[in-house]
Amino acid sequence: MASVASDPLLSHQIWHKNQIFPSKNPSLGFLPIPCSGFCSNPRRSVVRAQTAVIPVDSKGVVAPPPFEFDAVSEAELKERGFLGLRKTKLVCTVGPACSSLEQLERLALGGMNVARLNMCHNTREWHRDVIRNVKRLNEEKGFCISLMIDTEGSQMHMVDIGGASSIKAEDGSMWLFTTQKFEGHRPFTVQANYEGFAEGIVVGDELVIDGGMATFEVVEKVGSDLRCKCTDPGLLLPRAKLTFWRDGKLVGNNSDLPTLSTKDWADIDFGISEGVDFIALSFVKDADAIKHLKDYLSTRSSELIRVLAKIESLESLENLVDIVEASDGIMVARGDLGVQIPLEQIPAAQEKITHICRQLNKPVIVASQLLESMVEYPTPTRAEVADVSEAVRQYADALMLSGESAIGSYAEKALSVLRMTSGRMELWSREENRQSLLTQRQLAVSLPDRIAEQICNCAVEMANNLGVDAIFVYTTHGLMASLLSRNRPNPPIFAFTNKSSTRKGLNLQWGVIPFGIDLSEDMEDNIGKTFNLIKTKGMVKTGDVVLVVSDITSSHRIPVFQSIQVRTIA
Repeated sequence: MASVASDPLLSHQIWHKNQIFPSKNPSLGFLPIPCSGFCSNPRRSVVRAQTAVIPVDSKGVVAPPPFEFDAVSEAELKERGFLGLRKTKLVCTVGPACSSLEQLERLALGGMNVARLNMCHNTREWHRDVIRNVKRLNEEKGFCISLMIDTEGSQMHMVDIGGASSIKAEDGSMWLFTTQKFEGHRPFTVQANYEGFAEGIVVGDELVIDGGMATFEVVEKVGSDLRCKCTDPGLLLPRAKLTFWRDGKLVGNNSDLPTLSTKDWADIDFGISEGVDFIALSFVKDADAIKHLKDYLSTRSSELIRVLAKIESLESLENLVDIVEASDGIMVARGDLGVQIPLEQIPAAQEKITHICRQLNKPVIVASQLLESMVEYPTPTRAEVADVSEAVRQYADALMLSGESAIGSYAEKALSVLRMTSGRMELWSREENRQSLLTQRQLAVSLPDRIAEQICNCAVEMANNLGVDAIFVYTTHGLMASLLSRNRPNPPIFAFTNKSSTRKGLNLQWGVIPFGIDLSEDMEDNIGKTFNLIKTKGMVKTGDVVLVVSDITSSHRIPVFQSIQVRTIA
């Protein structure tokens, strides 16, 4: 390390060497830690306890480089300490109930990490205003909120019902479901969006609205239309989904529908132009649709836009592993999935999806009806709180509010329930040492990637055993940050990156707090300036112990730093 003592404009500000692991080799000054699969090259993969030297000017002040951090995480850290930081990320669907700048700011202060826009509803102009409000909050208030658009997807559903908010279907009433297009409202008539919706349907089949909001029996086929009798009364809502069942099994009569409609492609182009961070793809059947969209995005966006696959159909469950591998993350869309499989299978399906995502190192969002009662009421049911707790216990990366925030009267309270419940469940998991039960499959193939994976596995084990306060990771594309997150460590992961798209992408990773900062190939410089900036902000204090790893590569794509360091803030 170059000394700064010879420079008259600089003085020393030092974090002292901390010999946590006394070396048996004085010439090295560090002790390689034996760990299976990790220390195959002890000259490159080592554990160090070192000094960080920070230059300051004659007034003792360091001029800070560009540094972006989340104001909410900063305040939470100062108030609760490292282990008090929430690990589970929170996604809020933005709708009419929470779309103003002031309402969005309150959600941001309440812990919203990602703002989701459902392209099924509202106009593109409305969505554009929300996107710009979120970006304004990030720029002016210091938030780090990512943006997600959710495509409508190709599905069978009712069209708008003449401007009404809902229509009641009474027991025994007769209804005509038709593909004929008409304006306004016709009594006892429902217009379907898909011309082939009646193909393969026979008299006696069940027509289920929105997974059980109402149920009809098909009593007559009239050309391409169906005459049906209401057998289970309920409300018919605009754009409610239509599914057919026969002998307790789903009738798959929409296989010809493409995953992405013409409207979806237009919405995707809109998302690209507005600079969104995630695109959630609805009704994914296989991995091909994901690959096709990612190829499309790579040619039209200079920044990386991550593609999430929504698991909400039988086909997606059958091709689950391939879809997870092809995507950048998964959303467990339990509402639509519950239309396609029996309700009692939903909990097992959710746990399976969550487990596979963690094994394959892809973030997973548990969504739909987490706090459904809070659309109308200020407090959740005890069963809903238990449902949220179970998702956190399964180590889901994120939880999502849908109608609770989009149209509900208590969006901020619902978000608060998610935040408090997830925090309490995370504390219980630490107390029970549940992360020790996690097993990980090897993902990497090449030697450099295997080294990085083993470094992260061992780093988390060390961090937990030593009780360090935080893990610092320096990353360009977020790989090592995600590998650390995959192991669900006790301390929080502070991820420092020089790419905005990486910072926003890490907003969905469990336990990761992303920071934006200029990084160089000199890791001592990176470590020194981040230590100084974090300490200046009051986010760390003297005596805090951090574990440091990195996946920064040189201009020749050679890793410049592959080691684990343990450092104490002085």
